[in-house]
Amino acid sequence: MFCVNERLHSVLAQRGVTPESLAEACEVDPKTVSRWLGGRLPHPRHRYRVAEHLRVEETFLWPAPQPLRATPTGGRGTELIGTYQNRASVPREMWLALLQQAREQIDVLVFSGTFFAQSNPHVARMLADRAAAGVRVRLCFGDPRGSAVQVRGHEEGIGDALAAKIRASLTYYRSLLSVPGCEVRLHDTTLYNSLFRYDDTLLANPHVYGQPASANPILHLKWASAGGWFDDYARSFDAVWAGARLWAPEQEETHGQD
Repeated sequence: MFCVNERLHSVLAQRGVTPESLAEACEVDPKTVSRWLGGRLPHPRHRYRVAEHLRVEETFLWPAPQPLRATPTGGRGTELIGTYQNRASVPREMWLALLQQAREQIDVLVFSGTFFAQSNPHVARMLADRAAAGVRVRLCFGDPRGSAVQVRGHEEGIGDALAAKIRASLTYYRSLLSVPGCEVRLHDTTLYNSLFRYDDTLLANPHVYGQPASANPILHLKWASAGGWFDDYARSFDAVWAGARLWAPEQEETHGQD
């Protein structure tokens, strides 16, 4: 008796790939894909083609069975659904779907995150809608007056422009300050990764020295078990969040915006 392959269902939905198109890419009958979704284990060559087509680790879709007495090894590696060459490679539809489908929490950790609002002019309203549905929304931006932003601006060769970008980005979220369940904070920490968490899905955007975050890869993670990469990134968000200060626009210095 087979168990439904929830991971394959989830990845197809997030990638916007239909079972029919997957069948065509793998050169199999659509009924074969239906059997895979129902839990049947594909032939090795088909597992490889599915993983390659969906940009996901094969071991995530079909984890190797563990011996009954084996010691759990955690979810490291098996949590990696896929990677993207850079942030622009992540489909806009996926950003929207992850936000709209969140049921428990949305966490965002960035310096400026200008793309987050510029690619979706309705992001504040959508976040407010999620909060009204009971989702906890936490947005953490770089402190434009902090030393970490100054250092990062210098490293990227843009100087004070980063602080100006942060102030411009924050204007999109002013309306959320009065929304129950939404909170905006400013951090003054070295940011090794930009993080975007939607329930048990997390996009980690590692930072390469001297390059803007947008030019660097995205790791697409889905929680698999305690103690894995997902939990490491989630704890790092919580640590930064705990030391960040509430954003109070009326107390900020008046600066021009780019």
